[in-house]
Amino acid sequence: MSLTGEENMGAKTSLRVLNCLLISGSLIAAAHADESQEKPKKEQALKLETLSVTANRIEREALQESLSISVIGQDEIRSIGSTHINEILNRVPGVWISRGNGQEHLTAIRSGVLTGAGSCGAFYFAEDGIPLRSPGFCNVNELFDANSEQAQSIEVLRGPGTAVHGSNALNGVINVISPAIPDAGEKTGNVAVEAGPHDYGRIKLQYGEGQKDGGMMLSFHGESDNGYKDDSGFDQQKMTLRHLHKGETWNITSQLAASNLNQETAGYLNGKDAYKDDDLKKLNGNPEAFRNSLSVRYFSRFEREGNNDSRLVLTPYLRYTEMEFLQHFLPNTPLEENGERSAGLQTIFFHQPSEDLTLHNGFDAELTKAYLKETQSAPSSGVFPTGKHYDYEVDSIYAAWFIGSDWQINESNQLSMGIRYDIQLYDYDNLMVDGNFAEDGTPCPVTASNPTGACRFSRPSDDVNQFRNASYRIGYLLNMTDYSDLFVNAAHGFRAPQASEMYRLQATQQSTDLNKESLDSIELGLRTKWSRLSWQLNAYFMEKDELIIQDNNRNNFNGGATRSRGVEFSMDWALTNTVSWALQSAYAKHTFNNDVLANKYNDLTSAPRKTASTQLNWKMTDSSRLTLEAAYTGEYFLDDANDHTYPGHTLVNLRWQQDYKNNAYSIIRVNNLGDVDYAERARYSFGNYQYFVGEPRAVFIELGLRY
Repeated sequence: MSLTGEENMGAKTSLRVLNCLLISGSLIAAAHADESQEKPKKEQALKLETLSVTANRIEREALQESLSISVIGQDEIRSIGSTHINEILNRVPGVWISRGNGQEHLTAIRSGVLTGAGSCGAFYFAEDGIPLRSPGFCNVNELFDANSEQAQSIEVLRGPGTAVHGSNALNGVINVISPAIPDAGEKTGNVAVEAGPHDYGRIKLQYGEGQKDGGMMLSFHGESDNGYKDDSGFDQQKMTLRHLHKGETWNITSQLAASNLNQETAGYLNGKDAYKDDDLKKLNGNPEAFRNSLSVRYFSRFEREGNNDSRLVLTPYLRYTEMEFLQHFLPNTPLEENGERSAGLQTIFFHQPSEDLTLHNGFDAELTKAYLKETQSAPSSGVFPTGKHYDYEVDSIYAAWFIGSDWQINESNQLSMGIRYDIQLYDYDNLMVDGNFAEDGTPCPVTASNPTGACRFSRPSDDVNQFRNASYRIGYLLNMTDYSDLFVNAAHGFRAPQASEMYRLQATQQSTDLNKESLDSIELGLRTKWSRLSWQLNAYFMEKDELIIQDNNRNNFNGGATRSRGVEFSMDWALTNTVSWALQSAYAKHTFNNDVLANKYNDLTSAPRKTASTQLNWKMTDSSRLTLEAAYTGEYFLDDANDHTYPGHTLVNLRWQQDYKNNAYSIIRVNNLGDVDYAERARYSFGNYQYFVGEPRAVFIELGLRY
């Protein structure tokens, strides 16, 4: 069998990635042998702690969790200097943030890239543990609300969440942790400006001050980009203001966060391999497309210590979002307007009845008022009438109770358990005429293909819907040695139907009988952390049932099923005192598990089996650091029938940071060093290949002061 040039290149790249994994495994074994001979046992053991709060809302050493949690720290976030969230999160094995145009994105965590109005319901996106959107009202792009660019850390939990998460933590959790307030008497700050291609500019400001009874931290950044493609670009601002008050009884942390995005959006580029054509790359077939998004969030976290090693945490919060965007990916490009106002409360109580047992339980609640409108300004055409398509409001009540425990059976064995029960209530109010008529109540034209005169858009009558679901997790952790752990966990997660799946119907569907999507997962993990070397290897198996899908008549129903199994590997190795190497990789197979959408065992679309990234870090001097990075995305299918593919790509990035006197520094970032032609996202739709084009080589220069 002969290979084309692209296939041969993809095969060679895959072999290189596989070789890296095999070589790293050999080197790990050698490193263990060498260090065992040269160092006493205490020096072999864990030296640096990686703290995480995602698992149960309290800061703990990540190695104490029988979970797959990756933590990207502040130094790494600053060095990457991301202009898009995928530049950070694609360093996490098993995670792919598929970049759209501007700040848009779709997410995959141990899955293919999930699309559709309710697909984002499979992920729990949070800032400081509080969801960015209300349960039932997710947005596929909502990660751009969080100030990830100036975060203290970003934590990613792969697989179903724990008892503190509930609905939406189906495939995983992404939690952005805001910058910490300095210790008493200390001050920190950062002022930086940055410039890049197509008139890109950014300013970053940060100031924090610690006091005896508390302190504050202010973070702000604003950026402007005129866009690589014609008639594209964005302006974006984010702000986080954090305050801490230490009282005799309560410590109170309050935070106000806001983000604003004004984007001129470029649509897909059509035509097979069009992303390789220099004459086509910058074309924008939807110059009128745009997206405006505003979000404001506030919380106050009340914490107090009690008797018998107990601790109570109460977190009331408020949330406001509004968004409007032109749906360039739909016929006649209708305008969507949506928003929500919500108020909620998170509670958790920790109690340690003995040295070996820690219990926690809590109650979460949230009230939401949300709305959605869709309006077509273009003249009527067939089943797409001019005027409003949807105009509805939904009042939602969400409540959940959970309980969990961590039992240290003995020095080497730990057992963790958690269970959660969720209730989701929707009170839906249609503000238009019911049914599949035009805005004025008239039917669409009767044709041979549309004998009933039904318009594409169908609005159910006012309704009240309720969903009750439970999730659980059990995990076992074995400390095999002072420096290595083995863990296994089993979990059941779910997501309730999103409001858009319930009430944004099409064609002749007048109502839905939707139920939850559910996922069952089992995972085995092995990890080691020595003084110079840490690595983790995970294997998982997941089955998702009752997926909410759409049939050929555009009816929403539960019926899809998928199966995912994969292996993930990550490593950090200090080769010398000045050179370190990091590697993150995954091999996974995500397939259909019934014949409803496609042939059983076909691969899911946008689900590369192989992904990897690696970084070589060189501390050239005490004031100069260089990082060379390679990121690999493997071949993936573009359609359910598995007839069309994207070959994958490998990108190389370079970063050089130089420190100067008086706390000054500079960072030079070169993205796509090899100037590779590639697509950020590819799909096959309406009989055509479609791409979001990746940008060519780009150089960014940041100058700043940090103290």
